[in-house]
Amino acid sequence: MIKCVLIDVDTVLITEIVEMDAEIGEPNCKLVNPYLFNSIDDMKPWKSEITNQTEFMIRSEDILTIADPTGTVVDRYSELTS
Repeated sequence: MIKCVLIDVDTVLITEIVEMDAEIGEPNCKLVNPYLFNSIDDMKPWKSEITNQTEFMIRSEDILTIADPTGTVVDRYSELTS
């Protein structure tokens, strides 16, 4: 499931997100192929300047909100990740 994930006031990710079982306080969401979204024409792999990793674990408590992206955003994300 592809979602818009707001993790900071200025940080929006377009990513596949998978909820995982974890102990309280431990990371419980897996972000698969997260892309930093600045605009439809400005999306790049999240943290690509420091890692080639494509899966990241994050605590759901660190996510401010999750929303459904528009079809145009999903199409662009699919182009970039395929």
